[in-house]
Amino acid sequence: MMHSRPVARFAILLLASWLLSGAARAADIRVEGAYARAVPPGQPNSAVFMALTNGGDADRALVAAESDAAATAELHTHIMAEDMMQMRRVKRIELPAGERVVLQPGGLHVMLIGLGEQLAPGMEVALRLVLDDGSRIAVSAPVRRIDPIDMRKMQGGDGHAGH
Repeated sequence: MMHSRPVARFAILLLASWLLSGAARAADIRVEGAYARAVPPGQPNSAVFMALTNGGDADRALVAAESDAAATAELHTHIMAEDMMQMRRVKRIELPAGERVVLQPGGLHVMLIGLGEQLAPGMEVALRLVLDDGSRIAVSAPVRRIDPIDMRKMQGGDGHAGH
């Protein structure tokens, strides 16, 4: 019985170390300027934009998002296909070490599908960003009115600012 205490202490220290290392890895990713798009009554979907900076020395990736504001949160981008700008779901958004990746209208973004209520200016949307190691970053995104995107202007760019 005397040996079980050191083993239990070691297991607790190992677990604590693992949990803290995950928090430290999530802390390497800085989120700036997050905001959600206001939507008119009856519009079931919206989007969240922000800048993500990987201050660590290892490449990371955003692999999912979660929000109680919508039935589903997905990672999306816009691409040119058949001379039309189209939105596509992506499995991950790469966050290279030491670089800044911008999620913006007409490019990468977090799509909120099946909103629980209309998003109006002055509200806040709570979001959890899920990283490739399973750690999560809590984000509060104020809701702002955004002018519609002129897709003709977007045709000249790739929509991946910051890469």
